[in-house]
Amino acid sequence: MTAKLARIERHPIKGHGREFLQSIAVHAGQTLPWDRHWAVLHEAARTDGSEWAPCANFSRGAKAPELMAIDARFDEASNLITLTHPNRPELTINPEKAEDQARFIEWINAIMPKDRAASAGIATAGARGMTDTDYPSISLLNLASIQELSDALGQPLDPRRFRGNFWVKDLGPWEEFNWIGDTIRIGDVTFRVEERIERCMATTANPKTGRRDADTLGGLERNWGHRDMGVYLTALEDGQVELGAQVTRQ
Repeated sequence: MTAKLARIERHPIKGHGREFLQSIAVHAGQTLPWDRHWAVLHEAARTDGSEWAPCANFSRGAKAPELMAIDARFDEASNLITLTHPNRPELTINPEKAEDQARFIEWINAIMPKDRAASAGIATAGARGMTDTDYPSISLLNLASIQELSDALGQPLDPRRFRGNFWVKDLGPWEEFNWIGDTIRIGDVTFRVEERIERCMATTANPKTGRRDADTLGGLERNWGHRDMGVYLTALEDGQVELGAQVTRQ
């Protein structure tokens, strides 16, 4: 059975919603276009957000689980992002406009925990993307590995908990970990597999409700001795990636 690309996911504002796409352009040495293009600085941030910075400077699901229930739709032509959440009215903003940033901060702080630093502003690193890695990365997740964790916990896990970019089906559980250091092809585009992805508390929150309801980290540790799910890729060439593309190890 040949592994195939099952889903493509993008997160225009880091930690604040995701959208699913039918296809996406890939550029060598870059994140997916518009993935984590913006990020939300909190009051205790030690950066102005004008360049890449570690995730501790930003509001994110590991500290604010309700953020995990946000969905996003990004219109590249208008630069408008529409955000939805089960406990908030729909909001459409242009992240580059000061007045829209102010509306966003009011909207998001209503669901931020009171014991955490409040969200304070929207930053961007441009095409670099505010990935969790100190290099421009694209994440690949294996649906079979997530199913193994679901079975171990005795509850279904929505893959959106893991905030991936590429989702692969018809691959053996955990097989992606054997690819570290190798190259793979997704359709006609080549990627280098860099490292495993260590997971955080964000994965314990249900993306439908924003409530923590699964011991994902404990389940990984008890059953496999690690907290890893998925791998980071570096794009080695330009191209277009489509849903249903074959995924092969070189």
